[in-house]
Amino acid sequence: MKQPSVRSLLQPVVEGLGYELVGVEYHPQGRHSLLRVYIDRPEGIGIEDCERVSRQLSAVLDVEDPIRGQYTLEVSSPGLDRPLFEPAHFERFIGREVKLRLLSPLEGRRRFSGRLAGVEDGGVLVEADGESWRIPFEMIERANLIPDVTF
Repeated sequence: MKQPSVRSLLQPVVEGLGYELVGVEYHPQGRHSLLRVYIDRPEGIGIEDCERVSRQLSAVLDVEDPIRGQYTLEVSSPGLDRPLFEPAHFERFIGREVKLRLLSPLEGRRRFSGRLAGVEDGGVLVEADGESWRIPFEMIERANLIPDVTF
């Protein structure tokens, strides 16, 4: 029997509490491994929200035990430099400034910063350094919004 992914295990719990599961990151570091869960809701996230979700997720993770070994669970808001995990996240923020780190170089580059111009054909369109780039989703290691600090 195939074990469910950590995201598919946690998503119904997070949504059942009234939050959006933005994404899940796992950083294996031996005894210092980290499971980071990003949550959001239209009115924003406070420390109480993170504590509430953390208690529920801890219970599920203890019972299901999907990750071997020790790790720390961290529940967080996406923050101003919101990570983008799925095509729908990219679509939602078209027009915003983003930074991308790729798994492997694209025309000699692994890092891009620019305006998110669109989502099409299994990738994102980014306008960076006076050029338009089509970057396939499978090449993206990490993507974040660049905070808009204009007031």
